[in-house]
Amino acid sequence: MSYSILCKQTCEIAKKAGNFISEQKKGFKQSFVEYKGIHDLVSYVDREAEKLIIAELRKLLPESGFIAEEGTHNVRGTKYNWVIDPLDGTTNFIQGIPTYAVSIGLMEDEEVVLGVVYEIGQQECFYAWKGGGAYLDSVKIQVSDKSDLNMSLIATGFPYRQFDLIDPYLAFLKWVMQNSRGVRRIGSAATDLAYVACGRFDAFWEYGLKSWDMAAGALLIQEAGGTITNFDGEKDFLFRGNVVATNGTLHPVFLRTLKDFIG
Repeated sequence: MSYSILCKQTCEIAKKAGNFISEQKKGFKQSFVEYKGIHDLVSYVDREAEKLIIAELRKLLPESGFIAEEGTHNVRGTKYNWVIDPLDGTTNFIQGIPTYAVSIGLMEDEEVVLGVVYEIGQQECFYAWKGGGAYLDSVKIQVSDKSDLNMSLIATGFPYRQFDLIDPYLAFLKWVMQNSRGVRRIGSAATDLAYVACGRFDAFWEYGLKSWDMAAGALLIQEAGGTITNFDGEKDFLFRGNVVATNGTLHPVFLRTLKDFIG
């Protein structure tokens, strides 16, 4: 299998889904919004975009399975599984805030080998494949070279349905605010990870995430020279729900201080 060819084909599928989402935005109404759980929003746009993505990916790799947020076709494959968030940043989309993305990762056995994040508002396509580097619209990208946290811009995601760590999280947030150039919360974890990969952000942390939020962005980070772990510094973050992604240089101090607050 050629990861590079498959990755570029996946980029086209992500863009096709992104175009569909953009078209639906024009006539979108609040009455279309549904609730999957507390503060967990969805609409027909998420589901139809996911169906579109899965139908196209099946053509590329018929034997593959799917791990997709909206569950329109979640069947595990024996070797290959696509990990899909058809619309990461649904709340932004619903509220008319122009930061949301299509995220598609491919796992071979237990390893992510391909990742695409298409940020719809900026029409930017971030992609990577195992051993091939990371790219933004055909230009190779890499993480920042910042070594001083005080000169670094940090991203996070605020918990909105899982609040067991909210007090230590807020304590650590205060520390980051006092010891960095600033903190941004843009509402799309896939985009946050892509922005770390290309050096716009220097670090990102969040808890309560799902595999489809992280799979594609995680590979972008790794192929761009960064480091991504769970809060314990281990590599099995994808199904653990908490993640720290940095340019690598900042990882030790960021992770050490995070553990002092959150444990």
